Amino acid sequence: MSTRYEFRVLGPLEVLRDGRPVRIDAAKVRLLLAVLLADANQVVTVETLVTRLWGEDPPGRARNTLQNYVLRLRRALGCPAGGAPVLTRPHGYLIETEPGAVDLHRFTALVRQGRTALEEGAAARAAPLLREALSLWRGDPLSDLPTHLLQGVVAALNERRLDALESRIDADLALGRAADVLPELRGLIEEYPLREHFWAQRMQALFHCGRQGEALESYREVTALLADELGVPPGAGLRQIHHRLLASAPDLNDVRDVGTIPPARDGDLPVEMTTFVGRGPQLGEIRRLLGTARLVTLTGVGGVGKTRLALRVAAEAAPSFADGVRLADLAPLSDADLLDRAVSEALGLRDQSARPVADAIVDHLRGRRLLLVLDNCEHVVEHVAALVLRLAGAAPGLRVLATSRQRLGTPGEHVLTVPSLTLPTADGHSGSTTAAVSGDGPAADDPLLRSEAVRLLLDRAAGSAPAFRLTARNREAVAQLCLRLDGIPLAIELAAVRLRAMTAEEIVERLDDRFRLLSMPQPRTSARYQYTLRGIVDWSYDLCTEGERLLWNRLSVFSGGFDLEAAEAVCAGEGVAREDVLDLLAGLVDKSIVAVNSSGDRARYSLLETIRQYGQQRLREEAGTARLRVRHSEFYRLTAVRAGQTWCGPREVDWLIRLRTELPNLRTALDHCASRDDLAVAGVEIAVNLARTRCWFFSSTLGEGRHWLERLLAAEPGVRDAPGRATSGPPALIAGALAMKAWIALCQGDNPAAGTFLAECRAVARELPDGPSAASVTYIEGAHAMLVRGDPASSSLLAEARERFRASGQAGDAHMATMLWAMAEAFFGTRTSASAARDVYVAEAEASGAEWARTWAQWCTGLVEVRHGEAERALAPLRQALARQQAIGDSWGPVWGLETLAWAVAATGDCTRAAWLLGAAHRMRQDTGVALIGLRPFHEAHLTAQRRVRASLDAAQYTAAWSRGASAEDALRLAHEEGALRGEPTRARTGGSPTPTA
Repeated sequence: MSTRYEFRVLGPLEVLRDGRPVRIDAAKVRLLLAVLLADANQVVTVETLVTRLWGEDPPGRARNTLQNYVLRLRRALGCPAGGAPVLTRPHGYLIETEPGAVDLHRFTALVRQGRTALEEGAAARAAPLLREALSLWRGDPLSDLPTHLLQGVVAALNERRLDALESRIDADLALGRAADVLPELRGLIEEYPLREHFWAQRMQALFHCGRQGEALESYREVTALLADELGVPPGAGLRQIHHRLLASAPDLNDVRDVGTIPPARDGDLPVEMTTFVGRGPQLGEIRRLLGTARLVTLTGVGGVGKTRLALRVAAEAAPSFADGVRLADLAPLSDADLLDRAVSEALGLRDQSARPVADAIVDHLRGRRLLLVLDNCEHVVEHVAALVLRLAGAAPGLRVLATSRQRLGTPGEHVLTVPSLTLPTADGHSGSTTAAVSGDGPAADDPLLRSEAVRLLLDRAAGSAPAFRLTARNREAVAQLCLRLDGIPLAIELAAVRLRAMTAEEIVERLDDRFRLLSMPQPRTSARYQYTLRGIVDWSYDLCTEGERLLWNRLSVFSGGFDLEAAEAVCAGEGVAREDVLDLLAGLVDKSIVAVNSSGDRARYSLLETIRQYGQQRLREEAGTARLRVRHSEFYRLTAVRAGQTWCGPREVDWLIRLRTELPNLRTALDHCASRDDLAVAGVEIAVNLARTRCWFFSSTLGEGRHWLERLLAAEPGVRDAPGRATSGPPALIAGALAMKAWIALCQGDNPAAGTFLAECRAVARELPDGPSAASVTYIEGAHAMLVRGDPASSSLLAEARERFRASGQAGDAHMATMLWAMAEAFFGTRTSASAARDVYVAEAEASGAEWARTWAQWCTGLVEVRHGEAERALAPLRQALARQQAIGDSWGPVWGLETLAWAVAATGDCTRAAWLLGAAHRMRQDTGVALIGLRPFHEAHLTAQRRVRASLDAAQYTAAWSRGASAEDALRLAHEEGALRGEPTRARTGGSPTPTA
């Protein structure tokens, strides 16, 4: 069992190992642990650790001493040989923690959930989340460690606690608890007299208690206090509340409006002209970063809302900076040499001397505590990086918040990629449409409104298209509109303007031409800025090098993402060297054109649909689409062939997961091959190898696999024998394709179609050297005999196919024949023959190293026990097979695992539990589209188990248990856990219980 550590920093430092306190006496070792925990799961450089441990006066051999402290920390924690959780990295150390192991992380997650709920108007949900978060605090953070060495860390933690406290009081006010929070606010104001939000909350609470006079007096108090202490007037938030108090504004009774009051502004920050929607997690993360980092850069695709987010953060953070916030908008800057001048003007400098402007900026900022916002840095990124590096070195009180489509690349930079707005979920746009929408618009708890993108669309449409309403009719179109626009705020705002003259459905229909549709020029304030979707993406394109532009265009042929191998194979050539693809791809990632996900063993890259469509247009303009489509199809043909050649081996599951990940690209390749006579055979190769690897089974998309085989094998009238058509391809390939098509139809229980496909397979097999006795034909003859006719002769046919496959070196196909042969012996053979076939199959599966094959070997072991042995002994292997199939993401195996487990449980006499399992198995067959009645041995075994269960239970008992199983949401988990079904299932699917069927 692995060791579990818990770390607590929200108070004195505490460590628990497997629930027991760990004693760490040495102060420096405790300090080292605290510094690592402040950046848990991230590398902390040696330089940072030395500074934190010794300040500005480290000992002569600080690095060696640090190593000694790391060893002592590992001993104190009882770390195993590898050093985990304290790990050594090339440039420093990190502490690796599990989710929820650090109280700070739990606090952050709870606060994020609470703020999201509060933003959505769900104060009743927000309040307990925020209370739970605050309950994790045991006192001042890290109070048992030297505060002068942790000054920045402790201050940031305290700030986060106060932010959470403000949010919790907001939630309480929204719930009508004004009288309850007044005493608390009095104490908080005494402790933090300059924190304006506490004053604002006290004024609201007094108003809600009917004490308007005292609320106005509070405003006079804070006004005088700010003037005396800081020489500044109250911020915009306090002033607005004061004005509403004077007017006895009714909206003071809706505390949710407090969240929409624009925060206090500073300097020349522009006033927000529209509502700020969403972004709760990003706001909190940027505030956290500004508490510890000197430079924070917001990157992201054009139009994603970097500037708006930065300005909101800057306005909220203004009270924390004694010398204020200043904004330098670099968008109009066409000459990089004028960068220093632009920043100087933003700072309000009037230096008329002959000295360099940068020197004047340095002198001005030295000794000041100020937040400088540098907006739109991407076109002068190198010059900005150099200036920021110089300023940071001279002005320790300076914080820089930059927005750029490309990171600055300076030491100490913290990069936060601004994501698109949250999109509608399946619940948001496929649920009931009548309950959520009334004549007055959507209900407050409408799941569609959980999406920030939808909320932004509705908010902007209220201004540009007042007649527009979210209705039961258009909600699906609204969800699709936001999804297809990738949640990009600019695109959504432009779509909202189009709602003046079009319906949401009409806009969705025209989104393939989104750059023309969403093109409405506005008055411009700079030469480069256009308020059009095309203009914003053009700007990103212009910032790219020639090689990056070529790669962007070519990457647009991919669907759903790609990896480096695919990019190199498809995109190299004609101006892009293969060895340059990685660097060009990294450049596009840095410029926020390409997104990268490195969570797996292979980095996965993707383009937003808007970016991809732009690349497709550019590719068409350079007449490169046809050439790239052929390369794309050829790469994925080779990928499918490699998978088909190596499946049923140690990397079987890796290949299945990879193929499932690549399904969007494989579909694109199949579609392209099906549209061209000269590529039809290549398409058949892809489809056959996907079926051979059981990709369609693993992904639970059997119908799609059959669709592609039928489409690629079909020929239009009059061209059946035309050169290049699939039906004129190599006979062995066509026979294999027909066999696979028949096999899929058999597994679906579609016996008439399977018979037709088998006849076609026999006809084509006559052209093969082995004729009708070819391995693929013999295999499908045996499968048909077993599953359709229930014929014991199927066993010898499958054994023959197995030997033929083995002789031709087709190990994977031979393994499938072995599995079906063992299955036929289990259904039709004797105990001796069934056990022998099972043993052969299990041995082959173990020798192959293929995890999916091993799970089916376990299932077969259980099946043989059910049919010929002791039912009790079948339970363990069947449950193990289910657990392992679920662990690897198999969607096909559990369909049969649950059904067979029901037979075994029925045979043990536990009939209530068996009825539950029969219901759960029925639901899984419905989900996968399998007709059990067409699979004769399975159907007969099912009927036997059903009769046994019905004979033991009365009709009401059977129906109740069966229905619970059919509606269970966690059927697989409950089924493969020993004894889990002895009580009531805990969760049920929505939509009611189906009626028991055979």
